Amino acid sequence: MTNQYKKAGVDIKAGEKAVDAIKPIVKATHNQNVLANLGGFGAEYELTNVLKDIKEPVLISGTDGVGTKLMLALQHHRNENIGLDLVAMCVNDILAQGANPLFFLDYVGVGKLDPDNMKEIVNGIAEGCKLGNMALIGGEMAEMPGLYDTDEYDLSGFAVGIVDKSKILTKDNVNAGDVLIGLPSSGIHSNGYSLVRKIIDDNHLDLTTYREDLNGTLLDVVMEPTKIYFNELNPLFEKNLVNAVAHITGGGITENLERIIPDTLTAKVQNGTWQKPAIFDLLKQAGQVSQEEMDSVFNMGLGIIMAVAPENVAQVKTILGNRCYEIGQVENRHGKPVEIIY
Repeated sequence: MTNQYKKAGVDIKAGEKAVDAIKPIVKATHNQNVLANLGGFGAEYELTNVLKDIKEPVLISGTDGVGTKLMLALQHHRNENIGLDLVAMCVNDILAQGANPLFFLDYVGVGKLDPDNMKEIVNGIAEGCKLGNMALIGGEMAEMPGLYDTDEYDLSGFAVGIVDKSKILTKDNVNAGDVLIGLPSSGIHSNGYSLVRKIIDDNHLDLTTYREDLNGTLLDVVMEPTKIYFNELNPLFEKNLVNAVAHITGGGITENLERIIPDTLTAKVQNGTWQKPAIFDLLKQAGQVSQEEMDSVFNMGLGIIMAVAPENVAQVKTILGNRCYEIGQVENRHGKPVEIIY
């Protein structure tokens, strides 16, 4: 019997092999709260243990993709960490509201399903879930010839966390005098890659030769996965040491920091108080990008910015050690919501 569905471009057997390949990877992220095994119609996550110490439980959710960074991964066969990027973009968003991450679901759409390639992608997603203290409890693999070329795929993800209502982090908690503490990024993370790719293409930049200024190849640096901040933030949340958190994603420092600043206040950021990865100087110079645009597109070396009450700063620094920078403070409004002082 001929397999007409396979002739149409969908290989059911390849899908079954892919599911079998990722089952142990997914299971390694599970905990006692995960009830359903991979393959059911819906994922099951029990809340009995989670709710024990929470008076007013609130679910915090976030969904995202990895943007056009995915195109570089496809072009240069760098699929091993793109799943980690996917998880990071989702979990860092829910961490910014004080959530304790619970679980993650993914979606992968492909032109042609390759079990080995799928295993590599899901392995990155699972690694991200471990770093974010989440269980990977479900997802979807869809083979869609015609919508995607044979070697193309796309990713999206969905993270869910929980927080006691009284501990949700919002701009209402921020006060004049709060100190701004920044956590370093691992590089560009997953924002601004349409501009990154344009600069690389327009200037015919060499991606594979080792560069002293970058301490690696340009390809290695632009494909560095997005940092996940659970290990830094969770100890601070447990001790109620943070008033608000901004995840510095698309829109850069100015737009994202503004999201946690009340209408009557200004976040004053002092340039030069943190170490910027060399990649940002390279992009600025090669692309002839203004500093204003750099600040509105890229994280410029800061993946998280926290507003911290002055009396808590010393304890925050003790917990974080050398993994943070004091970059400014919150003042009464005297201009824009966010000012970067050069």
